[in-house]
Amino acid sequence: MVLRQEGGGPEVIRFLIKRTAQAAVVLLLVSVIVFVLLHQLPGGPARAILGPKATPQAVEHFNHQQGYDRSLPLQYVQYLGRLLTGDLGESYKLNQTVSSLLSDRLPKTLVLTGLAIALAAVLAIPLGILQAVRRGRAADYLLTGLAFLAYATPVFFLGLVLILVFSQRLQLFPAEAPQADTVGGILGDLPGLVLPVVTMALGVIAAFSRYMRSAVLDNLGEEYVRTARAKGQSSARIMARHVLRNALIPLATLLGLYLPTLFSGALVVESMFNYPGMGLLFWNAAQGSDFPVLLGVTLVVGVATVIGSLITDIAYAVLDPRIRSVS
Repeated sequence: MVLRQEGGGPEVIRFLIKRTAQAAVVLLLVSVIVFVLLHQLPGGPARAILGPKATPQAVEHFNHQQGYDRSLPLQYVQYLGRLLTGDLGESYKLNQTVSSLLSDRLPKTLVLTGLAIALAAVLAIPLGILQAVRRGRAADYLLTGLAFLAYATPVFFLGLVLILVFSQRLQLFPAEAPQADTVGGILGDLPGLVLPVVTMALGVIAAFSRYMRSAVLDNLGEEYVRTARAKGQSSARIMARHVLRNALIPLATLLGLYLPTLFSGALVVESMFNYPGMGLLFWNAAQGSDFPVLLGVTLVVGVATVIGSLITDIAYAVLDPRIRSVS
């Protein structure tokens, strides 16, 4: 099915400008929320960072040094200025800047989530198509049951089962993720990546395959499919040339909505498999009450979610030009 592209270059530019402006407003709101969270820490930022035994003089000196004794609007303007220069504060537990910690850990988390998404897409798309074309048959019921089971099972339980079966019993893969300092080193230890990647991917596969099944079924009932069949086109040709492209459109939206879930899943998976990514950094920071790191990770996840949603909107409009005319 070929969708008529309404409008042209100016319409595309207006769509991109509108979506980018909306994303900028949301990013500003994210910075406000993180700033408010900073000032909601127990006893204020100084007491939370210095500890309950800090003297009033030490708290006063810290507040003056960090600018916490100024008005809140002025503090926010200064905080926003630091964010724009990449200054996310300093970890008082690790004695490093939060920016340096995140720049080291973020690429590793992106590798883990990227591999999980790639595996989910490779498996979920054909599984969803198979369920749709075998609707109401044994294969459909079996795959649907497995999908619901995987979707309903907590990530940590899936990880424990995989460790027990494939690491402890069968001894096929290590229970600990790669510990290399670089992305190249992590990718060089593929056996160590198998269990964490599969643990993250299972729930995504379940969700994506169900959406793919529904999208394929919706498109198989369209008039253009019946017309193609009347012209003598084979089922494989109809699926490849017409149905698949339109069925992939909902997955583009689903991927953007799934980004927060993927990052929360990374926190659990990285902690379980001792994977040196952002999730493990957040977990260790929570254990040690390292609030600058916690807020820095929260801000980065929020920004990544907004940017992911923006990319999803653009991809959705590319796949279906009709979206631009109603946005």
